[in-house]
Amino acid sequence: MITEMILAQIAKTIKYVKPVPFGSATGLAAEVYQQMRADYLPLPLLTLHSPAPAMMAGVWSVLRETLLAGRVDRTLKEVVAATVSKINECPFCVDAHTMMLHATSDHDVAGAIRQGDYDRIQEPQLHALARWVLANRTPHANGALPPPFFDHEAPEIIGVAVAFHYINRMANVFLGDSPLPTPPALRGVAGRLLGITAGKRFVRRLQPGHSLKFVPQAKLPDDLSWAAANPAVAGAFAGLAGVVEEAGRRVLPEPVRFLVAERIGAWHGEAMGLSRSWVEEAVVELREAHRAAARLALLTAFASYQVDAGGVEDFQAHYPDDAQLIAATAWASFSAARRAGVWFAAPLAAVGREQ
Repeated sequence: MITEMILAQIAKTIKYVKPVPFGSATGLAAEVYQQMRADYLPLPLLTLHSPAPAMMAGVWSVLRETLLAGRVDRTLKEVVAATVSKINECPFCVDAHTMMLHATSDHDVAGAIRQGDYDRIQEPQLHALARWVLANRTPHANGALPPPFFDHEAPEIIGVAVAFHYINRMANVFLGDSPLPTPPALRGVAGRLLGITAGKRFVRRLQPGHSLKFVPQAKLPDDLSWAAANPAVAGAFAGLAGVVEEAGRRVLPEPVRFLVAERIGAWHGEAMGLSRSWVEEAVVELREAHRAAARLALLTAFASYQVDAGGVEDFQAHYPDDAQLIAATAWASFSAARRAGVWFAAPLAAVGREQ
């Protein structure tokens, strides 16, 4: 009951799009909703994608097959999710996944990540994992810290990191600043209480692969080859990649996609700062009709916390459908997440690990 009340409250904070209600969903959306309810929760982060059902199915599949299913201990994956979210300045996801660390009884770890004080993490592997995530904010640290996990665990762990680089950006654009309907000063306490009560039912381990029926079978792109050893993770990412690329081509003009892809390809994890002058400099040579889409895509990829109502309204003046807004932001978010995935995976090629 508490969980349902919180979900209903969070759903009211979804901005810019109108999710399809559970009771009126049909076809693919209805099937995905049913599996979400059975396996986890119909979280607003997922349901905001519902005006584009194939997109929602792909995001659910990636989240399920990396974070919720598989053989890797859930605590390890929640540390990755929470640390990536802290790096990306996504307070919504930091609150959500430190709450899940409370559900796994890792209270000190949750507090350390919330505060950004990673050296307070006492358990050696969890400390090493958080430090490894931090080191791979940029490609320059590749190989400096050996991955604190075995090769066979890499698809799930890197998969969680890439998934949350995507999820953080979408949460920053579309959701409020916390899943906890409490004043900011009380969120740490509220997260702990909810984690050790309602949260415990959501940390059970699921059987892999059950979501793959919702995504198209596709060839795994080369930059996602780190997922290949795990068929469920590979299938989820290949399916989402196909859906996202198709949606991006359908909505974003080719000059916009070229500009954003070129910028992401040259990105080394650096923060863009508070000024948006870099955005205006980037779009100056585009046609006026393309600039609103380019601004939104660039901000989503590089500084999602700076996306505001004005930028979204400018985009919607040219692309009024909710599915178009989801497609544009999802394409930018996933493109940036894939770039980060290359950095996470690079050390694995240089460091031999026990199977």
